[in-house]
Amino acid sequence: MSRGFYWKMAASNLRKNSRVYLPYLLTCVLTAAMYYIICSLAGNSGLAELQRGRDVAMTTLNMGIWITGIFAVIFLFYTSSFLMKRRKKEFGLFNILGMEKKHLAKVIFCETFYVAVITLAVGLAVGVLLDKLIFLALLKLLKTEVSLGFQVNIKAIGQTGLLLCLVFLAVYLNSLFQVHLSKPIELLRGGNTGEKEPKGKWILALLGAICLGSGYYLAVITKNPVAALSVFFVAVILVIIGTYLLFMAGSIVFLKVLRKNKNYYYKTKHFISVSSMIFRMKQNAVGLANICILSTMVLVMLTTTVSLYLGIDKTVSGGYPRDIIVSSSNISEEGRDAVLQYTDQMIAQTGLSKENVLDYVYTSFEVIRKEGGFYLDQHYDMSQVNLDHVSELLVISLEDWNRVTGQNQTLEENQVLLYPGSEKWTGSNVKIQDMDFQVKEVLDEFPDNGNMVKNILNTFCLVVRDQDLLLKFQELQQTYYDYYTRPRHYYGFNIDADEETEIALRDLIAENPGKPEGLYSVESRAGGIESGYTLHGGLLFIGIFLGSLFLMATILIIYYKQISEGYEDQRRFEILQKVGMTQKEIRKCIHSQILTVFYLPLVTAALHMMFAFPVISRIMRTAGFTDTKLYLVCTLACLLVFAVLYAMVYSLTARAYYKIVRD
Repeated sequence: MSRGFYWKMAASNLRKNSRVYLPYLLTCVLTAAMYYIICSLAGNSGLAELQRGRDVAMTTLNMGIWITGIFAVIFLFYTSSFLMKRRKKEFGLFNILGMEKKHLAKVIFCETFYVAVITLAVGLAVGVLLDKLIFLALLKLLKTEVSLGFQVNIKAIGQTGLLLCLVFLAVYLNSLFQVHLSKPIELLRGGNTGEKEPKGKWILALLGAICLGSGYYLAVITKNPVAALSVFFVAVILVIIGTYLLFMAGSIVFLKVLRKNKNYYYKTKHFISVSSMIFRMKQNAVGLANICILSTMVLVMLTTTVSLYLGIDKTVSGGYPRDIIVSSSNISEEGRDAVLQYTDQMIAQTGLSKENVLDYVYTSFEVIRKEGGFYLDQHYDMSQVNLDHVSELLVISLEDWNRVTGQNQTLEENQVLLYPGSEKWTGSNVKIQDMDFQVKEVLDEFPDNGNMVKNILNTFCLVVRDQDLLLKFQELQQTYYDYYTRPRHYYGFNIDADEETEIALRDLIAENPGKPEGLYSVESRAGGIESGYTLHGGLLFIGIFLGSLFLMATILIIYYKQISEGYEDQRRFEILQKVGMTQKEIRKCIHSQILTVFYLPLVTAALHMMFAFPVISRIMRTAGFTDTKLYLVCTLACLLVFAVLYAMVYSLTARAYYKIVRD
């Protein structure tokens, strides 16, 4: 045979199998383009010009590189198995007609080479063309501007080329392995595997239900936001295992139950679809479970990142009740006066004036609530205890309280004023470790320093008689905890200025050459919002980017399932038409099959989201996000949009299925 024979044959094979190869090629091209784009963004010189948030943005993009790369390897290798299954019969025929397996290996190499070259050439071209547009979209989400210019990232091209070469090498070796180990008759029947009716495995179905129920149970009962993160991963693993087992074993049991229901089963559309799915459920189940898991991943990423991004202003405003916040741990009169003096000098230097000033010294620490008192326990673990029993205790002196509020309260020895935060307080006394205090008054409000909103714990505020008691609480912390917080000086105020001026003033105050030893930090609301957009904008970009990648995978799996089943059902429906089944009845049967089984991944994904909602909302609390209503709205909106898109994809793939069956 001439050298060009195998190349011509490979090109001819790709053209003849265009119905299955074109979607695969399109997916390979888009995957290559997306991987190039994420690598190019991570190495974009423009991001180095970001004044703030550069490290956060780079970390987020580098995380995206790893996730995209791992997904590309797994997904492209997985989807190639659909092609190999479809081509086995063709290769078996070539083998019987005289082509040896070494000849088949050459044909497969040529086909893989064609696909790899097209993927690299077109994928990189698309990636380079879209790179700048995606970069502009990222900057829009980050709400920042940098100098622009067209550039081709050579390093990103190298990374993309290396990844895809490894992927296609693995695909080629896997194809050779399958052809080499199969006999010609097995290759001829390779596209018809799974025809033997699977048994109803009740034990596996029950185990799947237990795993899924356990994952749901953990997600619902976990009240501790600190423990929610670790519990979430355990719940995810259980739900994934349960999903696969229920689709693989539970779905067969379910279909067999439907078959036993004579009123349901003995109808034309139900009879064909149920019996057909039972015979092929073993191979369909994994694909359906993959669709369900990918759909859930898309929904989780989009709902969380969209919610965090849309809630930035509210989250930051709650954590920054003043425009500028100066905090230090030096509470000596001299140190406190020095901080105030320098801050006021910087304000005067910029020609601004301050208002709504909040100035006091406080100490705060975690306590265990029990029997109407607060106790310090050096052995407790935040991730193991019920947070309903843990609180934050903030203590300030009566002198600071009167100055901040303009009141003239007095306290006798062992008397305190108590603010219970979001809870109610009915007792007349409060005990803190071995100290008893009489609650003179339960306060309705307390000047917020932002920590109450940021803290996942309920904060109780205590007004004590003098500074000596404040220092005594510090000594109490040193006795029971390995770590302790020194009393802090909080100085917050508002200014009438734009965001740039506010951030400039913050930077001036932060440069204090005489700043006290220990903690000294200067924050601004505008800076918090800027940092929030950098962090959550980057997360939203990655969420949309990876969500698009997973959605593309979902669509391709759905398409190949419909195409594969179309070819498998073609002969069956030919027989059914010969015995009198009409085209209309065939169409009804197709829709019945979709509605009965193929919508299960969407329904199951929605169920996963419903049970994941409580634990995810608690995890988001650790990031300062407390707007559960916004998260609920985003979840429902994403579910609705995804369901519409899902229905459209199924409608299009059902047409392809019907066309194959009809032909």
